[in-house]
Amino acid sequence: MKQVLIVDDAPFVRLTLKNMLEKNGFLIAGEATNGQEAIIKYFQLKPDVVTMDISMPVMNGITALKQIINKDPQANVIMVTAVGQEEFIKEAVLNGAKYFIVKPLEEEFVVNTINRILTC
Repeated sequence: MKQVLIVDDAPFVRLTLKNMLEKNGFLIAGEATNGQEAIIKYFQLKPDVVTMDISMPVMNGITALKQIINKDPQANVIMVTAVGQEEFIKEAVLNGAKYFIVKPLEEEFVVNTINRILTC
């Protein structure tokens, strides 16, 4: 069973992703509410995939992405962003994000995206 670390400051988004992913056979390795927690949990848990929100308090998702990729260039990080934050997607992909998901979350797209990343 593939493990996912969910990183988002919004409890509703974390719960939504958790429900979608568990229903589709993924194991939730853990959750984080900001980029700083994400870095710590990534290296503790070693998940197969990370879903990383871009806009979060304490440390944003792009800064966390850069630090994770710097230490683990093979990390599978998928950025999650709200409509209107498209300018950050390019920066994220240039810094190692494997793909991105735009909110609102659509279950089929989320699951297909994660499966595609895991089979590359």
